[in-house]
Amino acid sequence: MMKLNIKKLGFAIGITGALLYLGCIVIMLTVGHEGSVKFFNSLLHGLDVSTIMRMDIPLWEAGLGIIQTFILGWLVGACIASLYNWQIKK
Repeated sequence: MMKLNIKKLGFAIGITGALLYLGCIVIMLTVGHEGSVKFFNSLLHGLDVSTIMRMDIPLWEAGLGIIQTFILGWLVGACIASLYNWQIKK
């Protein structure tokens, strides 16, 4: 059995999460409040995000969100790879 590289999988999932976060930023900047609500409502299958959608996000907060998303993604990827590698040893 082949082992997963913990750092590489963590990095890949972290970058993927950060890119998705950036995609959300681009959507919110380009289509405005109404378009964002329609888009995210369609993704969330009936959950109404209009009451929680915030459009006045400062740049520092968006940057912090990207960093946090990357870190959480890296930790999730590293955890998945570690558990996978541990399981194939048995």
